[in-house]
Amino acid sequence: MFQNLSDRLMETLKHLRGQGRLTEDNIKDALREVRMALLEADVALPVVREFINQVRERAVGREVMQSLNPGQVLVKVVNEELVRVMGERNEALTLSAQTPAVVLMAGLQGSGKTTSTAKLARWLKERQKKKVMVVSCDIHRPAAIDQLKTLAAEVGVAFQPSEPTQSVEEIATGAVAEARRRQAEVLIVDTAGRLAIDETMMAEIQTLHRAVDPVETLFVVDSMTGQDAANSARAFADALPLTGVVLTKTDGDARGGAALSVRHITGKPIKFMGVGEKTTALEPFHPDRVAGRILGMGDVLSLVEEMEQKVDRDKAEKLANKFKKGKTFDLEDFREQLQQMSQMGSLTDLMAKIPGMSSLPQGVKDQVNDKEVKRLVAIINSMTLQERRFPDIVKGSRKRRIATGSGTQIQDVNKLIKQFGQMQKMMKKMSRGGASKMMRSLKGKFPGGMPGGGMPF
Repeated sequence: MFQNLSDRLMETLKHLRGQGRLTEDNIKDALREVRMALLEADVALPVVREFINQVRERAVGREVMQSLNPGQVLVKVVNEELVRVMGERNEALTLSAQTPAVVLMAGLQGSGKTTSTAKLARWLKERQKKKVMVVSCDIHRPAAIDQLKTLAAEVGVAFQPSEPTQSVEEIATGAVAEARRRQAEVLIVDTAGRLAIDETMMAEIQTLHRAVDPVETLFVVDSMTGQDAANSARAFADALPLTGVVLTKTDGDARGGAALSVRHITGKPIKFMGVGEKTTALEPFHPDRVAGRILGMGDVLSLVEEMEQKVDRDKAEKLANKFKKGKTFDLEDFREQLQQMSQMGSLTDLMAKIPGMSSLPQGVKDQVNDKEVKRLVAIINSMTLQERRFPDIVKGSRKRRIATGSGTQIQDVNKLIKQFGQMQKMMKKMSRGGASKMMRSLKGKFPGGMPGGGMPF
């Protein structure tokens, strides 16, 4: 997420960090580069102008000039301005006003409304412990209703059936009555989208809005559309009393223009962002944390929250107890760790949350990918139980069989065994002297300096 913008900004600001004094000239040069980085990231021009003016006003003032380390202060100013542009803080959903609290999802076709409806339903159910119902008012797109029905079953929330022959008001008011009868606390209404903004579309959703009187009207927008996202946001904000924005497909957006433009254009907060295809891939949008990722500072708070939610504590405890009893870390344990990592989402996104990872060599970054994890798991799955528990027996003919069974090469099997050996040594150190000893052994090495390299995390 935001990789191109992050790389450009960090490269520009890096040149200023070591300078003992900032002058109007070198600030001017740096801001010219920052401006180009923002424009290349497809940030809306009015946002770029205001951002640069704000940074310049603060950068050439006493705050930076009197600092002992002016380069660092300039980075701090840029970080604070990024936070300001994106909205200062995370704004929570307002769901206590009525029961059921109706959430209306609006946006163009293909923006990810239906998937976001399911993701939000899951988030509310698991994080907020809400009783949720969903309904589709998309009577135009073939199979839209069936798609939401399937997703509702996947995330375990109630689904209110609807038919393309019904009017959107009939569907919505019927769903509100049913949600009230079933004592659902939140009703999420998925709406129809169009390939472009038109009067018919806007009239329909305005009618729907009047019929259900939602407490939240969320504009769902594809982050990869850049400035177009800002333009459609403006049209929806003019037609509807929006309360917030859901930014989708941020895992595929290397630029980040929409994240930096939508708040400024609509005046409404970005409340959530979609970070992957799975129904678990939805995060509250925290401007300060996102700014930290853009400037390579990481996002430890989000990482900790993810781990608390997605790491299986029973399995982690079981592994810890195994070490306490002096048992050896084997390939079955290694596979378990890989699978738990996959549960936490995209590895690239996880890396962005770890401070300092953005400064790793590109060659190391390229090795961090979800396909590599799947390949390692496939190789381990092709082994017998004995081979997983005693990897030392994996020699010539066994390697050939494992490679064939997993659709990989013998060198891939060799690489896995080498990586596992490194992991095993670390686990041994941890079991003998605790985590602090392991962290000391990793200092300055992880992950690029590991012998053999190529670790997927």
